Amino acid sequence: MSDHPRVTVLQHSSDVPLDRFARTFTAARVVRLFAGDPVPALEECGDGLVVLGGQMNAYADDDAPWLPAVRSLLARAVGAGLPTLGICLGAQLLAVAGGGAVQVAAPPGREAGVVDVHWRAEALADPVLAPLARAAGATCEEDVDGPACVTPVVSMHSDAVIELPQGARWLGWSDAYPYQAFRWGSALGVQFHPEASPSLAVRWALGETDVDTASVHAQVTAHDAGLARTADLLAGAFLEQVRAAVGHPVEVALGQAG
Repeated sequence: MSDHPRVTVLQHSSDVPLDRFARTFTAARVVRLFAGDPVPALEECGDGLVVLGGQMNAYADDDAPWLPAVRSLLARAVGAGLPTLGICLGAQLLAVAGGGAVQVAAPPGREAGVVDVHWRAEALADPVLAPLARAAGATCEEDVDGPACVTPVVSMHSDAVIELPQGARWLGWSDAYPYQAFRWGSALGVQFHPEASPSLAVRWALGETDVDTASVHAQVTAHDAGLARTADLLAGAFLEQVRAAVGHPVEVALGQAG
C-alpha cells in the first residue's frame, strides 16, 4: 500500500480550484484544462482522479471543447476501477458519462450558500461518505421522508443531475435537489462543494446576480468550523480509498455499483 498515492485533478475554471482540498492533496497533479492542458489518458491519471466544478454546464462542448474527453475519461475510470471523485460539474459530467442526465437551469433555481445534505442509509457503507454520515450523529433512514443524517455543506449551482447512471447508488439529497451524492462503481459524485472555503464561496456569490452575497457570507462564516471538518473528512476518506485501491486493486464492471 502506497503512502504517497498519485492523484490527478482536473480543473475546469480558474476560479474553481482545490481550495481546502489542497492541504490534503499536497502532491496532486493539477491539470488546468481552462489554460489549455490536455485531458490525460487513463493510464496517466495515476492512482486516483478528482474532477472539480466549473462555470460551464455539463453539455457545453462548444464553450469547453475538452468536455467530451473528460466524460470519456470518467467512463473509462469507472470501467477500470480507478477511485474517482466528481464535484459539482464533475459529478454532473460523471452522471452523463454513465448514461444519466443533467438539467441545465433546473426549475428549483440556484442552490447557494450553506445547505443541509441528508444521507441515505447507503452512505454509511460508502468508503468516502461514511465518515460524514457517522459524524452527523444520527441513524440514516432509507425512507427519504423520514429522519436522516444531515451535514451542512457549501452549495453553488443551478444545473442538476436528474437521472443517475444505471446501477448507481443514490447516497444523499437536499430539500431542493434529490441527487446531492451518488456512487457509480469506483466513482463518487457530489453536487455540493466540500472543498470550498468561505472566501471562495463568497467570491462565487459575487459573480451571480441571483445570489444574496451577504447571506452567503453570513452562512459560510457561521458554519466555517463544521465545513472545514467536512472538507478534511471527505478528502481524507477519498485518499484512503485511493491508498486501499493501490494495495488491493479491484476491477469494477462499467455500470455496476461499487
